[in-house]
Amino acid sequence: MDNETTLANSSSTVTTSEGGGSKERDEALAKVNQDRAYSHIRAWEENEKAKAFNKFQRLLSKINSWENTKKATAESKLRKAEEKLEKKRAKYVEKMKNRVAEVHRQAEEMRAGAEARKGEDILHVEEMAGAHRAFGHLPKKFLCFEA
Repeated sequence: MDNETTLANSSSTVTTSEGGGSKERDEALAKVNQDRAYSHIRAWEENEKAKAFNKFQRLLSKINSWENTKKATAESKLRKAEEKLEKKRAKYVEKMKNRVAEVHRQAEEMRAGAEARKGEDILHVEEMAGAHRAFGHLPKKFLCFEA
């Protein structure tokens, strides 16, 4: 704004000091002053645009840095959670495998007990059959019939 006022004052000073000089010379001088003013305005405009662009670039850099930091933190938490879940899963799988093994062991014990009981029952039946043969007695129960 000061430049425009100064330029306007200097051009009016030139025209009044000449007091009736050449009109073409005054117009040329006014055009030179106007071109100089426009040149200063263009330089100022480019400078302000450059400042705005640089400010934008700094802000964009800060935003990218913030985003990268937040993403890295979130990814780190995700990896830790995944590791924790994997450990928990592995522990649970091991527990279930142990439970299956325990059930299998108990079933084997039951089978062995049943096999032993069967052997005892067969031995008892054979002893009874031998006693019945030795004394010639019929068993009291035979195929749901009482003797």
